[in-house]
Amino acid sequence: MTVPVRGMTPLIQVFDMPASLQYYRDRLGFEVAQSDGPGEPHDWALLRLGDAHLMLNTAYEADSRPPAPDPTRVSAHGDTTVFFGCPDVDGAYRHFVAQGVTVTPPVVTHYGFKSISLTDPDGYVLCFHWPATEGS
Repeated sequence: MTVPVRGMTPLIQVFDMPASLQYYRDRLGFEVAQSDGPGEPHDWALLRLGDAHLMLNTAYEADSRPPAPDPTRVSAHGDTTVFFGCPDVDGAYRHFVAQGVTVTPPVVTHYGFKSISLTDPDGYVLCFHWPATEGS
């Protein structure tokens, strides 16, 4: 038997939800598809960009949030890369640069994908890529 999966949605823990929403929504172009309530601030949000979904959840409850992120926790986020299928890598690069996002220029990887990478405010790496042979 095969399991009829229709997608996958990663959940990442963020330190500052307003900063994360500003980054993902206002700079990268995601929309808030759902959240834990009307208005802001949110403790949880489901974001959508095209057919891709990403959930953000605050790492701390508001009454127990430390004044600054834990550097050990943030450094561990470098082990996480979220990949997005992106048929127009060059267009995404131009869009992100125009939004003031720090992003690597497009490269073709050793496995044959054209890709760009960026790091979100919490240290998670985001990679937008597509097979180089498909005209990306």
